[in-house]
Amino acid sequence: MSNHDITYENAQARVRTLILMDMANKYNGLVVGTGDLSELALGWATYAGDHISMYGVNAGIPKTLVRYMVGYAARNLFGDRVRSILDDVISTPVSPELLPANENGEIAQITEDKVGPYELHDFFVYYFLRYGFTREKIAYMARYAFEQRYDDATIKKWLDVFMKRFFQQQFKRSCLPDGPKVVSVSLSPRGDLRMPSDVNEF
Repeated sequence: MSNHDITYENAQARVRTLILMDMANKYNGLVVGTGDLSELALGWATYAGDHISMYGVNAGIPKTLVRYMVGYAARNLFGDRVRSILDDVISTPVSPELLPANENGEIAQITEDKVGPYELHDFFVYYFLRYGFTREKIAYMARYAFEQRYDDATIKKWLDVFMKRFFQQQFKRSCLPDGPKVVSVSLSPRGDLRMPSDVNEF
């Protein structure tokens, strides 16, 4: 098949979830979701695909913290064999891997190329949800927090993406599976975030 459009990608995510759900049903198990707080904020999940699980274990953890925790575990909790596996996980670009690998066998779909750096998005979601700061204030703060890494145009570009996606993708968060609140913000519709799915961006 040569057509690898968004329908192709979403169909793969839904089929993957269907198989996992069937296996869980067969073996009296449950599907543990791996989507994290950063992905939920951006709506970076396929509705009725990887968006669904019986429990969203990472729902309260931003991606930058997930990566830090994996690195910490690799350095402090395991021996060389497991450490090398976890280091490989950390060094692999974030990707839903819904597209075939390129001609060199490399991942063809890099998430941060599409939605922007997660370190910025985690900064945005924290100050937007925890403190209710405006877009302008968040951009001002990010300019100083990331002055050695991103210029103003880059920060504005990805902040615009964050704001647009945050509001457009609320319908996915309105029916999230249960998950723990770990940091001081949560996107659970049964907890911190009570927002209608048809909300308009402010």
